[in-house]
Amino acid sequence: MTGNKDHAALAEVFNKDENRVDWHDETLWFIRKKRDLAVNKIDNWEELRETASQIKNNVLSNLSNYLQEFEAKASANGVIVHWAADAAEHNQIVLDLLKQQGITQMVKSKSMLTEECHLNEHLEANGIDVIDSDLGERIVQLAKEMPSHIVLPCIHKKKEEIGDLFHEHLGTPAGNADPQFLTETARQHLRDVFLTRRAALTGVNFAIAETGEFVVCTNEGNADMGAHLADIHIASMGIEKIIPERKHLSVFLRLLTRSATGQPITTYSSHFSKPREGKEMHIILVDNGRSIQLGREDFRNSLKCIRCGACMNTCPVYRRSGGHSYHYAISGPIGAILAPNLDMEKYADLPFASTLCGSCSNVCPVKIDIHDQLYKWRQVIVQKGYAPTAKKVSMQAMANVLGSSWKYHVAGKAARTVMQLAPFAVNNKFNPWYKHRDMPEVPEKSFGEWYKINRNK
Repeated sequence: MTGNKDHAALAEVFNKDENRVDWHDETLWFIRKKRDLAVNKIDNWEELRETASQIKNNVLSNLSNYLQEFEAKASANGVIVHWAADAAEHNQIVLDLLKQQGITQMVKSKSMLTEECHLNEHLEANGIDVIDSDLGERIVQLAKEMPSHIVLPCIHKKKEEIGDLFHEHLGTPAGNADPQFLTETARQHLRDVFLTRRAALTGVNFAIAETGEFVVCTNEGNADMGAHLADIHIASMGIEKIIPERKHLSVFLRLLTRSATGQPITTYSSHFSKPREGKEMHIILVDNGRSIQLGREDFRNSLKCIRCGACMNTCPVYRRSGGHSYHYAISGPIGAILAPNLDMEKYADLPFASTLCGSCSNVCPVKIDIHDQLYKWRQVIVQKGYAPTAKKVSMQAMANVLGSSWKYHVAGKAARTVMQLAPFAVNNKFNPWYKHRDMPEVPEKSFGEWYKINRNK
């Protein structure tokens, strides 16, 4: 991938502010530690992970049946079910529903699917005013930015920057960055939105095939406020969010928030099953590449994701490169294995934005083999010819050297000699490794040379 849209170039922009990088890193690691404390209080945590993973295996193996069962039950409950093959169809369905009601203003709760579909931009281009009601989402909306994290959308911003945004858009006093004051300002601002918007859109965390209901998990209650006060409630749902039976919900609710923020459970876990009298409830089941991913044997497990963000909080690359460096709605390790499925060429850089340390897989509550999929995507991308020429040439050269013992020994000796006699040839701005790290001290001899001398001692 070329230009200024690849991960390395965008990460370099983020890395220019070293204090922000350190703060971002420490904040997300703090959340990772909260997750560890929460899960270690549950004796059967690994059993819960395995159970959730097997439930999702069952769902992915019978997805069409569960979706049809959900549609039948939801329809019987009075919910109007729509099907969208892609983002464009999803966005048009939402727009048509609003136009049919003569609605030009909508309140929206947090939904990564609508970010993936670029719904806001589509509606605004067609004369619909959309207000995001999640506090973090509202902040990035005012800043005209994408969320940088799927659970903590404005984690990249400091309170002073939020104070400046509120001063510009909501009329707060200049320089006031008190979190309690800013939160109260947002509360008053959004209260008027909730009371005046006739249409509300929410995401979906889980949909239950057995009952035709869906569940939305929030900490702010904004989804409930929007949905209960509006005349029409639209829910946007990726087709992978299905679970078979209501009893399975308890497994996922115990896993989700502990993995995301270290809480025992979200403040609100709201069940929606039928519209209130005189109101409408619609749910849009969206594919948008998920069927293709389902058919990719090496990558289908990525559809198990419950959007907890734990892989981002633990990832050393994400923590120090920022969410916007991924140039896709879903950032971090999980985004890096979902994005190439939608557009392999556009997102060819993302699977390489990883150390393959495996920490993401270790914390994933549904046991997605994230680091294995990152490695496999790299192979696919190179085979399909989407890797940058420089990367392909360097990898071929490395394979040539590593595939020959004598070339390996000669190259190692040459590298040690250069670093000893002319360190400036390596310690310069043209070496990406050197930009943020000290080069290792040069050993006097290679391990092979040391071993020959010491193997019989």
